[in-house]
This record gives sequence, structure tokens and C-alpha cells, in this order.
Amino acid sequence: MAEYSDYSYEQMYELLEALHDKYNCEEFIEADPISIPHSFAADADREIAGFLAATIAWGNRKAIVKSARRMVECMDYAPYDFVVNATDSDLEPLRSYVYRTFNGNDFVDFVRALQSICRKYGTLGTLFQDSYLRHGNIAAVLSEVRREFFSVEHSEHCQKHFSSIDKGAACKRLNMYLRWFVRKDNRGVDFGSWTKIPMSALYLPLDVHSGNMARSLGLLSRRQSDWKATEEVTNVLKRFSSDDPVKYDYALFGAGIDGFLR
Repeated sequence: MAEYSDYSYEQMYELLEALHDKYNCEEFIEADPISIPHSFAADADREIAGFLAATIAWGNRKAIVKSARRMVECMDYAPYDFVVNATDSDLEPLRSYVYRTFNGNDFVDFVRALQSICRKYGTLGTLFQDSYLRHGNIAAVLSEVRREFFSVEHSEHCQKHFSSIDKGAACKRLNMYLRWFVRKDNRGVDFGSWTKIPMSALYLPLDVHSGNMARSLGLLSRRQSDWKATEEVTNVLKRFSSDDPVKYDYALFGAGIDGFLR
């Protein structure tokens, strides 16, 4: 395992805390996909809008936010009500949607899956939290939620847009989604509404920027960005904040975007 490159423990802690203070702030919201669930006041709406925004969160952030706003527009800016009550005819206009490889048929399949979950559990958050209470383990939660999600009829194509932890995927977008709803602090970015899941259970949303930054700082040695790498870097970050290791997502992602080590 990498050991903080040229930094001592104290220097690395101070650096991570400084970067966390710089990036974990309300100014972060506008340009980030988390701005989509922030557009809603009700938790149920936030959960649906956030899940869909996280689903397409790869590529240029500006394009992600623009495309996610089109998603909620397609749902009449009432995502929970739309998901729960949508009929086949309501879903047809969604088929014209496209963002990169996520197409309109995928959108329809995702809404149908979300509809099944919300009718069965009440809200998407209930499924995640109840699963955690059963397993006490985020990896098991991600596996169970995916099985539940695809328990309804769907196309094979849409499966690529819900990462499979059982196949060793890093599950970056799902871990980001969990961070949004589990983390709670006084910074105004994350919602902290899923109180049945402790922050200490979360895993870093490992993407290109956070991964490159973590490797440059000596926090991650594994070259492949998979679940093993996610576990490795999260366990290292727990040395600096055992109760809330994923708060450093902001530090690594923001510094990576800004080219901190260039």
C-alpha cells in the first residue's frame, strides 16, 4: 500500500483538511450533478432526481447537469409523483431522450424499475436503508439494490448503466449517490437524510480525478479503478477520518479537477 508519497501523516492530514475546506462548500453545488436533487424540497423527489442524475454522471459536468435537468423536465418537475404514477403512455415521450450511451429506452426501463421499488418500499431511500440494516455492509447493499432494481422486465442494454459490484466495479456513481444522502455536516452540500446508514460505512466515489489525485499523493497504489481500489483508498482515508472518510471526496475530486499537482 502506498504511504502518502513525500508527505508525513500530519502533513497529509493538514492537506486533506485544507482541500476539504476549500471544496466542500455551497459554491460546489451549482456546477455539480448534486444541483439536480437540490432543486427539490421533498426527500422523495430528491432521491429520484438524484438517482437519475448520478446514473448519467460521467463525462463533462456541464453536460451532465444540462442532461439531468432535461430528465426532470421530462417528468414534469415532479419526479416522485411521475415515477409512482406513470402509465405506458406517460413513458412514451421519454424515449426521445439521449445522453451519450444512456438512451430513451434506458430511461423508460429505469423509471419502470424505480416505480416498482417505490410502490413496494414507499421510497428509494427506504430500500437502501432497510438493506443496510439487514446487512450492515454497503457492498451487500449495492448488490441487493441492483438485484431488486432489475427484478422487473427490462432491456439488457440498460444494465450497463447500473454498476455491478458483484463483477468488481468501482460503483463510483452509486457511491456518490450514497454520499449525497448519507453524509451530514454543516456545509450545505450533502443532504444527510438517510440516517440509518452511518457515514463511516460509505466508500469513496472513485473516478478519474479522485483516483489520479489519490495515486499522486500516495493514498492509492492499485492502478485499476475497481472495487478493490475503492476499498483500498477508503481504508486509507479512514486513517484521517474514521467516522467520515468520504468527506475527502471533495478534496481529491476538486484538487484533481483544478490540477493541484501540475
